[in-house]
Amino acid sequence: MANLQSEEFSAGGSDGFLAGANTRAVMIALSLLAIGSVLLAAQVSTQKALLFLIGAGLGFALLHGAFGFTSGWRSIITRGDGRGLKAQLAVIGATMILFIPIITGYLPVDAKFNGLIAPVSLTVVIGAFMFGIGMQLGNGCGSGALFTLGGGSKRMLFTLPGFIVGSLLASLHWSWWKLPGIGTINFAKEFGVPGAVIFGIAALAGVWGLIILLERAYQHGKGSAVKVSTPSPRAGWMWRGPWSLVWAGAALVVLNVATLLVGGFPWAVTYGFALWGATIASLAGVDIGAYEFWGWAKSSDILVGALVTNQQSVMNIGLILGAMLAAGLAGTFGKGPWPGAISIAGAILGGLLMGYGARLSFGCNIGAFLGGIASGSLHGWVWFASAFAGSLLGIKLRPSFGLAN
Repeated sequence: MANLQSEEFSAGGSDGFLAGANTRAVMIALSLLAIGSVLLAAQVSTQKALLFLIGAGLGFALLHGAFGFTSGWRSIITRGDGRGLKAQLAVIGATMILFIPIITGYLPVDAKFNGLIAPVSLTVVIGAFMFGIGMQLGNGCGSGALFTLGGGSKRMLFTLPGFIVGSLLASLHWSWWKLPGIGTINFAKEFGVPGAVIFGIAALAGVWGLIILLERAYQHGKGSAVKVSTPSPRAGWMWRGPWSLVWAGAALVVLNVATLLVGGFPWAVTYGFALWGATIASLAGVDIGAYEFWGWAKSSDILVGALVTNQQSVMNIGLILGAMLAAGLAGTFGKGPWPGAISIAGAILGGLLMGYGARLSFGCNIGAFLGGIASGSLHGWVWFASAFAGSLLGIKLRPSFGLAN
């Protein structure tokens, strides 16, 4: 993702808390976060209010850290810069060390914690490949679409609706996509908790090693290393940004674990998009409950109620508002020109491919890549390989839609 941080502040300045900020965006975000958390606590549950605020924290960290999965994958291929992908692997590894014991029941509590364990099939491979193409054309993944929209990205006004429509369409076509597979493989059940963690860390280390080889090959071919600039932190960087990848990654680990402990499930994104699409379609008169995927949704009232009881839906809204708050404090909210017609076409197509692919493959970079691998699911690794392959094709297609690599 593009770095949405403002460059207008000098390091070490003594500006006030809101110096240079977009105060309107800050006040709107804070007001909606306060109103939303109070209403959720009073009308739904304290749990959902906490998840709403955790989602806001994730959006705040993603925006200030410019922690985009899409750009990290593209940078290692096009520039030999593996920092972004390495940061993602580090987040997954740290999360895995905590997730697998918690999910397996090591905590001395009665609560049950579920991992993002999904089956492996040809459907997953196809869906993840589609997602990989879409994330490069849409210029963002599931979380990226949310946090950049919260940051005022005009392009995401086209990518996110495409994502929602694609998610809905795939859910309606669910019965078509029952392709051969091997079922779920949970490494904790196969190897035990220590074995699953060791295997996962070793596999991540292997990918890390491949990244280093790619970096060296790129440097050898170009004759020089990728230049890395590390600006000095400015005053108030914790709330005004930018954050380093280390700070942003640490926040993602802590908040993802908090999501698991509070909600019983890890952080995920894309089912919430399908739910939003199904609710809109139901209100428009479509009999959503007649489709296999939505057999439980017998009326639009049930779907509307699910918007504030579903963990992903609630956290997605919080994430947008948290990113809006961060962008407002940074003074970057809504900056940037409107995309041209070709770019808009790429944004819509990318959103459609991501939405459709994520539903077929049980998640996106968050629910499948991060959450799946960190939960000890083979599905997460298959998703990663397939989505990365699709991303390679997406990178080649980007210039056709006016997007630079």
